[in-house]
This record gives sequence, C-alpha cells and structure tokens, in this order.
Amino acid sequence: MKNLKYCLHGLIEKNICITILLVFVATACNAQPAPRQLLLALSKTNHTLAIVDPAMYNVIARIPVGSDPHEVIASSDGKTAYVSIYGGGSLHELNVIDLIEQKPLANIDSRPLWGPHGLAFADGKVWFTAEGSKSLGRYDPASGKLDWSMGTGQDRTHMIYVTNNAKRIYTTNVSSGTVSILVDTLMPSGKFTPPPGAMQHRENWEQTIIPVSRGSEGFDVSPDSSELWTASAEDGTIHIIDVKSKKLIATIDANVQGANRLKFTPDGKLVFISSLSKGDVFVFDGKSRKEVKRINIGHGAAGILMEPDGSRAFVACTPDNYVAVIDLKTLAVIHRIDVGGGPDGLAWAVQ
Repeated sequence: MKNLKYCLHGLIEKNICITILLVFVATACNAQPAPRQLLLALSKTNHTLAIVDPAMYNVIARIPVGSDPHEVIASSDGKTAYVSIYGGGSLHELNVIDLIEQKPLANIDSRPLWGPHGLAFADGKVWFTAEGSKSLGRYDPASGKLDWSMGTGQDRTHMIYVTNNAKRIYTTNVSSGTVSILVDTLMPSGKFTPPPGAMQHRENWEQTIIPVSRGSEGFDVSPDSSELWTASAEDGTIHIIDVKSKKLIATIDANVQGANRLKFTPDGKLVFISSLSKGDVFVFDGKSRKEVKRINIGHGAAGILMEPDGSRAFVACTPDNYVAVIDLKTLAVIHRIDVGGGPDGLAWAVQ
C-alpha cells in the first residue's frame, strides 16, 4: 500500500508538471508580438527618408528619395512608405519605399496630376493633393494605378485629411484662402443597381468650399471629428469649422505669424501650431481656444507628429536641421534627433 501511495503521488506530480508545461507552450504560441512603431522623417536637403527608432532616438536607415520631398505617409500595415515629390507644383512623382527591406521601389508617375503634396492612407489606398492641377488624386497599390481624381478649382490645394471609411476628404487651399470638404454622397449599398456592363463601384463626391484666410495651410480635425482647425501664415488667425454643418464657427486673432502645421493632441485637449518664421511652437487649449504656452524649439518649425499614446510630440525644425521631441505632460523639449538637413514631413509606420 505504501509503495502504491508513493506511485500515485509521483504520477500526480508528473501530470501537474505536464499540465503547467502545456499551458506555458499554449500561452507562448498564442502570444502576439508587440507592434513595432517607427518614426519616418524627410530631409529636404539630403533628399532622404530617415527611419527612426523613437524609443532610442537613433536613425536605423536613411533611404534616398526624389529632389524635393515634402510629405510622407505609411501604409496601414507599416510595410510601405509613400513620399510626395512636390517641386512647388511642377513635379509629378510619388516615391515608394519598402520599409521592411529599407530600399526604394518603383516610383509612381502622378501625371496628368502635377505637384503632389499632401498625403493620406485610407481604405487601402494613397490619397494626395495635386497642387499644380488644383486637384486630388488616389493611387491603388493593389492595381498599381491612379484610380480616381477630382478637381477642387482652388489655388494651391495643399494638405489633405481623409476619414478612415474614405467617405470624407478635407483640404486646405492656401492661395484661395479656403477649406474644401468633400463628401461621397452615393446612396448606401443595395439602394443603387448599376446598369448592365457598368462599373459596380460608384462614387458621387460633392464639394463644399468654406472661406477662411489666405495662407491657411496646416490643419487638423479634432479626435472626436467635430471640428476642423486651420491657421493662416499670412495674418496669424485660427479658423474653426464645424464639420457637421460645414460652417465657420469661430475666428481667433491668435497672431501665429508664419503658421505652417497644426495638430491636436490625441486626447483633443491641446492644439499645437508650428511656425516657419518663429522659434516657438504655439499651444492652444482645444476647449477654451486660448493660448496656454509657447515652447521654444529653435528658429522655426514645420511638420508636427503626435505619438498615438499621447506622451510625446515630434516637431521638424527645418532651419535647425533636427526634429525636436516634446513631452506632452511637461510641454518641454526633451530631445533632438538629427534626421538630415531641412527636416519637414513626419509620419508613423506601425508594423
């Protein structure tokens, strides 16, 4: 009996060990690796795209791009980057970068659309402004073709924001001093039956043009999608548009001369505005709409990128040849990254 007792006890211990081992193996197999987040930063002077580890602030790779790179965006899977080659509206290239192999791929010829600038990635496609053609365009990576375009009729259609469902587009038109809101008004699926032989996919875009100040360039839509803010480089005013009604609801005499880019923090509480002619980033309260701080970063700034978790902001200080990193809790500069001369466009790539 005693031997039998020891035998049974040994079997129980063995089974417990096997069970623990199986649970460990199953957990390890089901565990998903944490997404890898990379900072993409363009250098206008060096004509390169820097891939940066934002945790260590070190440049992993520098990839050559075209002669006048301005904006960059990554695909939703973080594997591909697209760079607009602008030339003041005179060029016609989108550069394509393989972020996994860290090498350039075949360029996209945007003609007949000239001067690609602002970029967005939504619904699996690349959307861009074509300033030289007063238009918007769309590139489908799956077909390798430009599959849609629409004219705005406005001068210097420059920056772009596309909603995730790709049903709304917002642009600033710098020289016309307007904001365009374009809405796909096609009836919901099932309420339209295309005639035999016709394309199965239709779009019916309607544009609303809202006057703001000439020189309004940088803009952003609030995280709750209720407001659009844009700042004018010429008169320093901030214009706020109600997105639902498509109407201007406020103009703030903010004196943000030389305003270049504007971004909400992820929680919508603060609004950052960079200026190419000032050494400060202007910070406004999103609710009270009043200035709360100016953060000195150098001699001027362009692109702004917010970290999705709301911890940091990255600001491209073009005249100073670095990207400034700002702690969003203390609103202080905590680091500077050398990504090449004349940094401008910034984006995240999440793999």
